[in-house]
Amino acid sequence: MNNSDATHQRIAKMTFASVYPMYLAKVEKKGRTEEELNQVIEWLTGFDNNKLLELTREKVTFESFFKHASLNPNANLITGVICGCRLEEIDNPLTKRVRYLDKLVDELAKGRKMEKILRAS
Repeated sequence: MNNSDATHQRIAKMTFASVYPMYLAKVEKKGRTEEELNQVIEWLTGFDNNKLLELTREKVTFESFFKHASLNPNANLITGVICGCRLEEIDNPLTKRVRYLDKLVDELAKGRKMEKILRAS
């Protein structure tokens, strides 16, 4: 992954509303549901369905989205490669959080069990 400032700024300025439909299409194509997607997002961010709808309507950027999120304390257990980069090697905190979300959506689409996705003890 390109770790340049330009890449980080591009990610920061992307809106959650522009990416959410792609997340949804990806998981539904693999037989998962919007409810499961929202459960994964809530686990990571603390945002319930009503808050997700509000943030989508407001077209908030990922920068604003994660500024107001309560990141799950177990988020650091999300490891591996996403978008060609190892999560553990991403230095930019916002980019790392967005990639956490990407990784969780990817795991959901791949049919991983919800307990594993949510890093249940």
